Amino acid sequence: MKEFLEFLGAQSPYDRLDDDDLNRLARAVEVEYFTAGTVIVEADATPLNCLYVVRVGAVDVIDRGRVTDVLGPGETFGHISVLSGLPPPLQVRAAEDTLCYRLPDPRTILTHPERLRFAHYGGLVARERLISSSESFARLERPIGDVAHPITWCDADDPIRSVAALMTDAGRSCALFLRHGQIGIVTDDDFRRRVATGEVGVDAPISAIASAPAISMSVDRTVSTAYLFMVEQGIHHLVVVDALGAAVGVVRVVDMAAAEVRNPLVIRSAAAAATTMDELVDACRLLTPTTVELWDAGLPVEHVGALLSAMVESIYRKIIELHVTTPPLSELDCSWLLMGSLGRREPLPNSDVDTALAWAVREPTDVVLTRDQVAAATEPLITALARCGLAPCPQGLNASSPLFNRSQRQWREVADAWRANPDDIDYLLMASTMLDARPITRPALIQPMRTALVGGIGRDAFTRALSRFSMSDRPPSGFVRGFVVEHFGEQKGHLNLKKSGLRPVASLARALAQRTGDPTGSTPQRLERAHRSGLLTTDEADALAGAFSLCYHLVFDSQITAIKAGKPLASAIDPAALDPLERRHLRSAFKAISAIQERLSRKWFSYEGL
Repeated sequence: MKEFLEFLGAQSPYDRLDDDDLNRLARAVEVEYFTAGTVIVEADATPLNCLYVVRVGAVDVIDRGRVTDVLGPGETFGHISVLSGLPPPLQVRAAEDTLCYRLPDPRTILTHPERLRFAHYGGLVARERLISSSESFARLERPIGDVAHPITWCDADDPIRSVAALMTDAGRSCALFLRHGQIGIVTDDDFRRRVATGEVGVDAPISAIASAPAISMSVDRTVSTAYLFMVEQGIHHLVVVDALGAAVGVVRVVDMAAAEVRNPLVIRSAAAAATTMDELVDACRLLTPTTVELWDAGLPVEHVGALLSAMVESIYRKIIELHVTTPPLSELDCSWLLMGSLGRREPLPNSDVDTALAWAVREPTDVVLTRDQVAAATEPLITALARCGLAPCPQGLNASSPLFNRSQRQWREVADAWRANPDDIDYLLMASTMLDARPITRPALIQPMRTALVGGIGRDAFTRALSRFSMSDRPPSGFVRGFVVEHFGEQKGHLNLKKSGLRPVASLARALAQRTGDPTGSTPQRLERAHRSGLLTTDEADALAGAFSLCYHLVFDSQITAIKAGKPLASAIDPAALDPLERRHLRSAFKAISAIQERLSRKWFSYEGL
């Protein structure tokens, strides 16, 4: 009993228990011995009713045949299944002859089980795997065909009156028709907006109020993919088509997500309906509560981040719409760009809104505009972002800066200059920034710049320089109590995971994207393309994606926690708040990133080290 007390009392998180609870826990200990190679916990088996603490020896944590962690004395396993009530997500096997303490569910024997800080279950165990049996996640990972409704068909020339009756009798909120090989759709919203207002009479053909071609998606795509797409597009109905493009059903947003996660479309719709900045500001008050609600609902953090990106984009679109009605913006074709993490659709709750603009004067005209004039005209849009609670870039990465406001021709010319001067650090920084640019209007205007960045004369030297530049973002190379932490300022004693984990992977993925010739997409999508192109091995792509996901989860979770507590948001976390498994996975992630950077450095630059 004394040995149990002394050992458990010296281990995290059991050292947080008071004397009475520690005694209760020690009295419940059962000792088990496992020979090397023994499977102690089998993945996807019956949920566990006990957890284990390694006393002597070591165990391997195995994910689909690969060892992802090795736990030593004092470290706990099995608590994921015990506390969640779900089957164990990973296999645990004795790496050597091992002695373990077996403990019952702490909630059944302790007065204060909440003091055991099992708030996280480990970084390489993706959050979605822990909740994959939960209602919200299961709904979102089904094929959209599972939630599709049968189609109510009509003819394009049928009177509105008869189609309305047809929809009412069938209990449907939309009807489809075919005309000239295209699918058309009419929804209950069309009736409210066009017919109920008297704009179109009830005897007019249904095609007068319908949309054609209808927006569609393949039947094999997931509900989560369709839901995000519908939020981005601001639509309530989506036609489901088979491999040949034939309509096989219709899905509605209300069928695709639980009530608690419908709010993203509410914000999208409210922003689209706003006719003044005051109305838009009112709509934006829902942004943070909705993000927290999505997180609370148990959606994967990457999905929450993508929805946050879609909501911010809809707000920025409305800001653009409200501010481009006067010269000189009204005289221009504009490609408004989102940059940085929003450009990659992987923002954090505290991410700045980085913007840029590519423009062309409409022909024919005698108007001659300078970058400074157009940049000055965009200043009200940047001010409007702040009014909506969205932070413009404090370092000046805004469309109101002439540096990020150029005509289509000027963007192409400057991209040629960047490529022709690969040793200029400022040029490489600008090129890296613009590789993350995502146009939300008129994408054709920035295509010449993208073409210049991924091809053309001097591409090889530019590619090498950009790749070398990406390596300047490095994970910690030394450790203070396991990590490099900040020693000064507001982040003293904290680990900046954006700088130490997210940025190195995002920078490397950006360089790899430039090499593949396709700079679009998120960091994980870029890594997957690099793997398919042979630039990364399967293990390297998985390791980088896992490291990025781990850091993204930890920072996102910490920022949501700060929002709930009314505290300032930061990208740095307190390493002491992590459990041993999280700390071990972070160290492994940092080492994996460094190893891959070293391997690519040797391949690309023909020497050891960076």
